[in-house]
Amino acid sequence: MERDVIIACDFANKEDLFNFLKPFKGLNPYLKIGMELFYSAGPEMIKELKELGFKIFLDLKLCDIPNTVEKAMRNIAKLGVDITNVHASGGIKMMEAAKRGLEGTNTKLIAVTILTSLDDEALKNELDIVKPVKEVVLDYATNAKKAGLDGIVCSPLEANIAKKLNLISVTPGIRLAGDAKGDQKRVTTPNDAYNLGSTYIVVGRSITASLNPVEQYLRCVKEFKNE
Repeated sequence: MERDVIIACDFANKEDLFNFLKPFKGLNPYLKIGMELFYSAGPEMIKELKELGFKIFLDLKLCDIPNTVEKAMRNIAKLGVDITNVHASGGIKMMEAAKRGLEGTNTKLIAVTILTSLDDEALKNELDIVKPVKEVVLDYATNAKKAGLDGIVCSPLEANIAKKLNLISVTPGIRLAGDAKGDQKRVTTPNDAYNLGSTYIVVGRSITASLNPVEQYLRCVKEFKNE
């Protein structure tokens, strides 16, 4: 099974991103480009990164009526990204529409289940969801499977759910041992994620805020691939 470490590039602008990437020359790590950077630098930056040989997870978490999401995905399809996503909470028809928007491409489509910043208490008290996180992730993952998606976004603690459904799992909420959790609730180390069956792990501040990001990246790769 393909497994990889994806760096969460939560930078304010393209200049900061490319300065961060300079020491990685020759490594070409998998990059997650989220809303902050995409809204700043736009589609042209994605095309440039692809031309440079980077794999891209475009993390825009689309969630709208099916027609709108399908049309948005048609534009994302032109960028040639490797993975992109929607919110599973948008329902099966929306996910099916997103999949149609990517027809003719090799882009994997995955569905966000429950954000790793949320836990059982937040679901109950803020979102009026009485089921525990794992049950909600299972429900959303099952819907993603029905809609023909390739996988889900979840914490490594729920990666086994994706595995049982033959879906890939992209798992944020990763911290190296000793690092602060920040705004994440459901957190594991790269090695824990390996043991739990994650397909991809998304690592942000443990790499991007480090004085030696390349060293930290290689450490994550080693731990996650259990080398």
